[in-house]
Amino acid sequence: MPSSGASNVHVHEIPLRWGDFDRYGHVTNSAYIELAQEARLAFAQEFFYSQGHEFVVFVRRLEADYVRPILPNTTAVSVETQVARVGNTSFTTRQEIKDSQGRVCCTVECVQVAVDNTTTSPREITQKEIGILSQTVAQ
Repeated sequence: MPSSGASNVHVHEIPLRWGDFDRYGHVTNSAYIELAQEARLAFAQEFFYSQGHEFVVFVRRLEADYVRPILPNTTAVSVETQVARVGNTSFTTRQEIKDSQGRVCCTVECVQVAVDNTTTSPREITQKEIGILSQTVAQ
């Protein structure tokens, strides 16, 4: 899993929004998924799009483990993303969503499939993409 201070971890800070909370002041279960998605998009922006490389992926599977609630006095979270596995057509990321005290509140594992943008069919991950993904592979 991602751990603070590791060089192979992509860290993205996200301010919480009013709509992320339920009427009891806790972050909703669906908001955790949106926070993880936002961090994966920041990961893709930093490692792929900003380098001029288009990398289209579809989410194949998503698993969330809700460890503890994010409480009402939290204004922002930190999401740490690492690549856990790279296959032929898919890769898996593991993310930790942490509160302002650095406590893990949720872990998210996401399998993403590389697709051809024209046909939306799965395609092999290229050697260049493997190299980029390998920059954040969990040790």
